Amino acid sequence: MSARGPLLVTGGSRGIGAAIGRRAAAAGYDVALTYAHERSAAEALVAEIVASGRRAVAIQADVAREDDVLRAFHTLDVTFGPLAALVNNAGISGGFSRVAEVTHAQLERVMAVNVIGAMLCAREAVRRMSSAYGGRGGAIVNVTSKAARIGSAGEWVHYAASKGALETFTLGLAREVAEEGIRVNAVAPGLVETDLHAAAGDPERPARMASGIPMRRAGDPDEIAAAVTWLLSDEASYVTGAVLDVTGGR
Repeated sequence: MSARGPLLVTGGSRGIGAAIGRRAAAAGYDVALTYAHERSAAEALVAEIVASGRRAVAIQADVAREDDVLRAFHTLDVTFGPLAALVNNAGISGGFSRVAEVTHAQLERVMAVNVIGAMLCAREAVRRMSSAYGGRGGAIVNVTSKAARIGSAGEWVHYAASKGALETFTLGLAREVAEEGIRVNAVAPGLVETDLHAAAGDPERPARMASGIPMRRAGDPDEIAAAVTWLLSDEASYVTGAVLDVTGGR
């Protein structure tokens, strides 16, 4: 039996999502993680968590597809029981592009994954955790980005805009369900060493941009995961509607 209940982390096979899964398991959660393509990485993480003494399951799902989201939550329901927490971590950059060159397909996909996907997952979490639906409460953390308030001009304004939408959603949902036993917060990472940069076409971006960070380095995924798990914990019991910057001072 989990000490804290089941947690679902989307995009949990690698990078920040995998670090969140490890930290959550260490904190006493059973962990369900979704992955889009990286099945072997997801299954390796599940094996690692199980070896640590917690239960875990990997679920292939594209969060932009409602049917996949519904299937993921159903799998969690029948595997672990009532949901205790959700981390909306799945996200894509959509690649580097000035606004003048961005395509409709890029915009559609970025918004579908980063915004609509997170909202669909939050909807399903609320239906399970809210006292208005007979739930026992819980916590939601959305992984946004400092890009939402910098704008990322010349690189990925479309990505920054999607994260801005997610921060607004965080505030609105937090106020909507505060009386129903659910806390909703966000963590906004700055420059972090993940494969997001390589996927966008610039694997050297963290090293190149590190000098512009007051701490003169990119962050580690585990440093972001630490902030996420704190917001999930009872130590953050009076925190909702907050966006916690983890940016090295930028």
